[in-house]
Amino acid sequence: MEGIREPQTSLWISEQLPDLQPPFVYELIAGGRSNLTFAVDNANGQRIVLRRPPTSHVLPTAHDMHREFRIISALHPLGFPVATPLAICEDSEVNEYPFYLMSYVRGSILRDPELAQAHFPDPSMRRAIAENLVSTLVQLHGYDVTKIGLADLARHDGYIERQLRRWYTQFQASSSEIDHRVPLVDEMFTKLSERIPAQLRTSVVHADYRLDNTMVADDGSIAAVLDWELCTLGDPLADIGTLLVYWTDPEDANVPLSAVTALPGFPRRAEVAEMYAQAAGVDLGRINYFMAFAYWRLGCILEGVYSRYVQGARGGDRSSITEYARQVELLAESSREALNRY
Repeated sequence: MEGIREPQTSLWISEQLPDLQPPFVYELIAGGRSNLTFAVDNANGQRIVLRRPPTSHVLPTAHDMHREFRIISALHPLGFPVATPLAICEDSEVNEYPFYLMSYVRGSILRDPELAQAHFPDPSMRRAIAENLVSTLVQLHGYDVTKIGLADLARHDGYIERQLRRWYTQFQASSSEIDHRVPLVDEMFTKLSERIPAQLRTSVVHADYRLDNTMVADDGSIAAVLDWELCTLGDPLADIGTLLVYWTDPEDANVPLSAVTALPGFPRRAEVAEMYAQAAGVDLGRINYFMAFAYWRLGCILEGVYSRYVQGARGGDRSSITEYARQVELLAESSREALNRY
């Protein structure tokens, strides 16, 4: 199977988790756009999850398995909703790249409206999901990074400045590989760099916090927050900016990834922002900057996806390749519009 060297990986799992009974069966459950996630079933009916980097075109500093594993290992004992960390393999001889194992969490990943309607037909339940999504983010931002052992995860200051440099460097690397130019991305890098607001707080920042990066339990609670590959320390307003960028209102014309939150019952984007402001006790007067940054950064991320797809690394994803190229341009335009409101 692509992404799994089955004999070596199965042997390693058997040695690390002797309670699991081989043979192991691997199934890709998320992949193509970023890190790959596999369900691993074994002979005694237990299921765990294996997470590893893409099969090729891995950019420097991206897809750090040790970092992901460390973060969920710090958060799990606090009662924060993450999968239970089980073991990490840093020997690239086993499965090409480092990977880690975690528990399988039951629930629904609400990636499309049809699934959301099927699992949560009651609009009042959808509102509860939104409220739980916001309160979980507030919980994450409330942790003292020193007390939870993550103070050295990253610098505490200059978050947006560092993020702008990082993603612009990766955008340039990705676009040069396939000769795809988007001048507005370059223009917005300059404008965003000139108008960075002062960082007033430092917290754990998930950096890709959105509804479909969570596992939702049947009662509407957040069973697990997923995909910690971008997590760092920084300005928590960047997380709410990201959540709002991914949040779709019914009248929105351009939907970056999912239209789930346009369903009846989900609150509007402005109400989600107010929920966070009230629960976290913060002023969101500068939120348009953080939304502009989030739109721009998402465009840089999708440029990397587009570059990998053009070069053949799709990891099971069969989405239209040209769709990603157009989305990069649309996201740069959305970034400009948001910054104009700042």
